[in-house]
Amino acid sequence: MPTVLRDGPYRLFFYAGDREEPPHIHVEREDKIAKIWLEPIRFQRSGGFKRAEIGRIQKVVSEHHAELLEAWHDYFDR
Repeated sequence: MPTVLRDGPYRLFFYAGDREEPPHIHVEREDKIAKIWLEPIRFQRSGGFKRAEIGRIQKVVSEHHAELLEAWHDYFDR
């Protein structure tokens, strides 16, 4: 599970087995894990996060979108 970014309490990562899916990122905090598509940015699964926190997570993903997408392609397109 390569960690791509840590931002505050959030760890953003993907699973090595995610290759067959469109680019996305998993966001983890404690026992909650959300899944977010990167093109376009939208939640596939909220993972138990409350609405206000989902907004914060979406902001983090938006701010780091290019970096996250680049990490995805660097890992899976090699």
